[in-house]
Amino acid sequence: MKFLKYTVLILVVLIIGAVLSYQKIISGILIPQYVDWAYETERNGLELGVPLNSRELALAADIGIQKPEKVRIVHVDEVPFPYENFALKTLGEALGFIGEGIINNAQVFGYSIYVRNGYELNRPKLAHELVHVLQIERTSLDYIIIKHFSDLAEYGYDKAPLEVEAFKANKEYTNDW
Repeated sequence: MKFLKYTVLILVVLIIGAVLSYQKIISGILIPQYVDWAYETERNGLELGVPLNSRELALAADIGIQKPEKVRIVHVDEVPFPYENFALKTLGEALGFIGEGIINNAQVFGYSIYVRNGYELNRPKLAHELVHVLQIERTSLDYIIIKHFSDLAEYGYDKAPLEVEAFKANKEYTNDW
């Protein structure tokens, strides 16, 4: 009987420890894995993507991007996510990046903007994505990833500060080309 009590006690302590350390697991293990994957995704996008045309370059400069000539647009069937990593897939589902009924139309990785085929990247939508490029350019890709993940968990997508800033560009550049 003592063995069973000790086993249950150890199990409870382990569960409590895991619950209390989930933030350390996310920030210490999962986020660095996602950051590494995101930098690789940016590198691929810079190789495969198409540079901005003259109108798009002017928009990027107007938004404040310092190096608009570096921006590339990559058209894909599905915006990439590290689905093969079970833990990151679970985190992505918990934060609302991926999952049942969620369609990611566009996402920025550094200077690479991945856009789902069939999604019309008109002027307001491109302005939104270019603000994300600007946010990364002002700080770094890894800083923005950490901030965005944290903000999504705290505020949700629509109220996350980085998204709020980007949505302002949708309104400011509301007229199409």
